[in-house]
Amino acid sequence: MSLTSFNKKNMKINNNKLNSFNSVERENELKKILNSRISFMEPGENVNMHLHTFFSFNAENFSPTRIALEAKLHGFYAAGIIDFDVIDGQDEFLKAGELLGLRTNVGVETRTFNTDFSDKEIDSPGEPGVSYVAGSGFAKDFPEGSFQSKKLAEYRANSAKRNLDLIKKINSCVPEIAIDYEKDVLPLAPSRNATERHIIRAYIISADEKISDIEKRTNFWEKVLDGSQPEIIDLLLDLSAMENVVRAKFAKRGGFGYVQPSIKTFPLIDDFFSFVKSFAAIPMESWLDGTSEGEADPKKLLESSVAKGAAALNIIPDRNWNVSNPETKTIKVANLREIVKIASAMNLPINIGTEMNKKGQPIIDDLNGEILKEFKNEFLSGARIMVGHTILTRFADFDYCGEKAEIEFSDTEMKNKFFESVGALPPLTVKIADKLRNLTTESAFTIIADSAKEAKWNV
Repeated sequence: MSLTSFNKKNMKINNNKLNSFNSVERENELKKILNSRISFMEPGENVNMHLHTFFSFNAENFSPTRIALEAKLHGFYAAGIIDFDVIDGQDEFLKAGELLGLRTNVGVETRTFNTDFSDKEIDSPGEPGVSYVAGSGFAKDFPEGSFQSKKLAEYRANSAKRNLDLIKKINSCVPEIAIDYEKDVLPLAPSRNATERHIIRAYIISADEKISDIEKRTNFWEKVLDGSQPEIIDLLLDLSAMENVVRAKFAKRGGFGYVQPSIKTFPLIDDFFSFVKSFAAIPMESWLDGTSEGEADPKKLLESSVAKGAAALNIIPDRNWNVSNPETKTIKVANLREIVKIASAMNLPINIGTEMNKKGQPIIDDLNGEILKEFKNEFLSGARIMVGHTILTRFADFDYCGEKAEIEFSDTEMKNKFFESVGALPPLTVKIADKLRNLTTESAFTIIADSAKEAKWNV
């Protein structure tokens, strides 16, 4: 069912307040909705564990609270948010999950440099050595001044520097619509964590404001984008399409703001995986579609990643089967089959999702569909492991990659089964979470483990 049809059925939802940059307003609106006795679908078997929020960029401008609500409305089995370079939505999303009775998970995504593939394109087209990777299962808060908070600040600072360098280059090419990072870009992001997509949106807004005459603005974009006038007029009526075209021209490979990345542009993949583990979270390799030189040998790629600290794999399945060209689709589905087979043999949990940082991406994958039903068990298992890890980390200080789990489970397959059994428990509620919060970590672990054995909460 579509977002629109659901929202028409539930007219008490105030989308502006749910997506407000004010966190108190978002939480109050969710509580108001719950007090109105809104109806929800029963949880099904579909999961989306990779949803971007407006803390990095969401095509619908969804907050973590809004995503949690949509997940509940659409009957998700589990939901996970992943933002670029920040975990600003962590506490909000986990709390919303308790209020809604929704299985939840929080992650982070970034770009790194993999020295094992420095001369090969991996999953960032045209950029040898550059690798999209992620971390999953963030559930702990760390104080100001801690190693973790300093590293997060470092990631923000490095991202801001890349943004400023990009804007400087673009401004020199389109001075008519030049923007200011502080004034024009950062206000578009609730926690001032701007992405490339925010920058592109700021340029489009700037053009609307500085070239108010529609004919002159059309001529301007026609000249800059090398397009015919009818095409430009169509783009001006479709913000999402406009953003994609402008982004390609301004910031992507071949664009006039683009700078070819090097080993110094992004953090080393090893360092990022260590950073994720320091948060008691799970480092994840990411996989695109198997068509690049770096992904041509998936076993080699995963073995390299595991040696550097990866303990799971992230996939966006829609890229691998929802393909218009039949020949290309056949190749990509076969590649998906191969990577799932190898990851499963290596006991790597698989995290899937649709991102929703671009218009047209589905809100969830259909695991009962013609193609994805083949991988349903592996994808559901991965989601349960991530959720189980989050629960155990939050209340029992027992994380998937931690020392306690290593001592408890010498066999990864057995560890996966345990964490999956915890993730398969009924969703946490405020009542259950409060009871677990009031226990020692040892007592909480015992109750969680016993509950998992009986497949029901005993608190």
